[in-house]
Amino acid sequence: MPLAVFIAIALVAVVGCGSSGGGGSTASSSASGSGSAATNGASGTTASSGGSKPAYCSDWSNLESSIKGLASSVSSGDVSGLKSQVTKIQSDATSLVSSAKSDFSIQTSALKSSVDALQSAVAALPASPSSAQVAAIATSATSVASAVKSFGDASRPKCS
Repeated sequence: MPLAVFIAIALVAVVGCGSSGGGGSTASSSASGSGSAATNGASGTTASSGGSKPAYCSDWSNLESSIKGLASSVSSGDVSGLKSQVTKIQSDATSLVSSAKSDFSIQTSALKSSVDALQSAVAALPASPSSAQVAAIATSATSVASAVKSFGDASRPKCS
């Protein structure tokens, strides 16, 4: 199915977005160790005497997992499944933006914009999308991949 082919190609960059470093796949819970973690409500970062990582590290990991889940939605060719997975991606991206915007305003702004564009493109898909509609999804997915990679590059020192 053309939908699966175009979007799967765009997702190749997404699936590898966290593999070049210790990024999201090694993020740990913010309440590890002695239980003395405290969350800063303004920035969403976590400080602890045990050296816990900022809250946005786990948010980034959750977003990466949701993006990787998009590949299975795409391969099934199910437009409603694709829409549902993109809604999950938008929710995870919103959490990440909320927790990281004070530390990474440029990257979170780009991430929010790219995810909003993907959500809009997917929401407009009919049950049998045209080639132009599929191409718009592929372009949007590539933009999300780029924004997630940019955030990962910027946050990796704090999340590794």
